[in-house]
Amino acid sequence: MRNIKLIIEYDGTNYAGWQVQPNGLAVQQVLEGALAKLTGAKVRLYSSGRTDAGVHARRMVATFRTDKSIPLRAFSDGLNTLLPPDIAVREAEEVSVDFDPRRDARGKHYRYTILNAPRRLPLARLHAWHVRERLDLDAIRKAAVHLVGEHDFAAFRASGCAAGTTVRRIDALEIGQEGDIIHIDVTGSGFLRNMVRIMVGTLVEVGLGKRSPDSLASLFEVPDRSAAGTTAPAHGLCLMEVFY
Repeated sequence: MRNIKLIIEYDGTNYAGWQVQPNGLAVQQVLEGALAKLTGAKVRLYSSGRTDAGVHARRMVATFRTDKSIPLRAFSDGLNTLLPPDIAVREAEEVSVDFDPRRDARGKHYRYTILNAPRRLPLARLHAWHVRERLDLDAIRKAAVHLVGEHDFAAFRASGCAAGTTVRRIDALEIGQEGDIIHIDVTGSGFLRNMVRIMVGTLVEVGLGKRSPDSLASLFEVPDRSAAGTTAPAHGLCLMEVFY
């Protein structure tokens, strides 16, 4: 039995998220359907995690098992001919049968994109949160320092999060700017449901002067979602990389 690892890029705009679910079309569902056509058998994909409705991915990792002796290139180039324009397999490789994309992951890199300008840009509408008021990036950078390290991120998780523990480690949080586009890059060992989006929403409140940079330190002492800021819109978030 072969274990095939795929690196997948997708625009999540038209999907209910990565994971197959009853309330809409999922990226996983589309990929499994294309794989079934390619292999002539039902296929189950196992991913490094899940993304919510509207969230994008540049390098989602997923594996599947097959006993078909199909050339490896068919799982990239061949599969892409069966996929819609907003989903593509970037790479395919055969890995050990013991490889597990979720359990073996050592960290992830997410990027959140903000358009900080008084007027909207149509070409950015699907991939950036439009914030009209000018953000104080110096204040945001000062606040971001408090989020780095190992903390109890209970205030930064959505309701319904089923994680057994809310302690997580953030290894890096960098704020970059290119004209009116702001990138917030977050790298860590793992993330709670909506954690990055809540972190971004809280940082934006700091940038708007609605809370002080140093106030973020106290959020780790209050395991209450209402203590942190708003949840940033899904369409600004992209999974950039999974580390092994």
